[in-house]
Amino acid sequence: MRVVIRIVAAACVLLVAPSLFAQEWNRYQNVEDRFAVTAPGPPTTEKTTWKSEYNSMFPATTYRWQQGPNRYTVTIVDYSDSEAIYTANQHSKDFQASMYWQIDILGSVQYAATQYRQKPGVKVTFDAFHYINLVTGHELQLTNPDQSRTYVGIYLHENRLYIFDATVAKGMPPPLIFQQSPEFLDADGNSIRYRTYYFNRVPEPRLGGRGGRGTEAPGATGVPQGAPPGGGGPIQRGRPPQQ
Repeated sequence: MRVVIRIVAAACVLLVAPSLFAQEWNRYQNVEDRFAVTAPGPPTTEKTTWKSEYNSMFPATTYRWQQGPNRYTVTIVDYSDSEAIYTANQHSKDFQASMYWQIDILGSVQYAATQYRQKPGVKVTFDAFHYINLVTGHELQLTNPDQSRTYVGIYLHENRLYIFDATVAKGMPPPLIFQQSPEFLDADGNSIRYRTYYFNRVPEPRLGGRGGRGTEAPGATGVPQGAPPGGGGPIQRGRPPQQ
């Protein structure tokens, strides 16, 4: 009888284990911030602010997951009201032209990457252009002072800055599921697909004076001349070498 009970118990474990694993890592979708990612369970959420390169404070939301010693975060910075936020701040005469609220958006990926490079004691092991679902951005891999590893993907989509950050303990494998699963969503929660590379466009200027059209920066659309338009198409992902 004991043998039969053990066999039945073992069978139950085998049946339940896949279900538990599926519950542990699943696709998290957030329509408000227009993204989805595969992560370990539901996140905790924190409303915060992000200080930009030109000292404007933008609304941001950080989503956090913890699995043992490993930490996963997605931070979204909303740059869509950059003109009004920048114009409302006090700036020196050298930084009052309308181009600076646009540069705040256009340079946001590079500025965010610099914040990681300048963290005390980190060693950057990968630092290059990247894309996910053809949305262009940047990826870094860093070794931290405690020998944990941080993998960061930074993307700019529809004037939102997305920072996907996974830090795994020393000796743990790279967080490939988290790194390669991000998606960008439309207002209805559908995954956005592009036929070719996506480059962000800054909003149209709406304010007069410092934010008016008369002093628009060259190339204010955020799309280089000759860049192909976006559209529907199959998923493609860039993958850097894992360290």
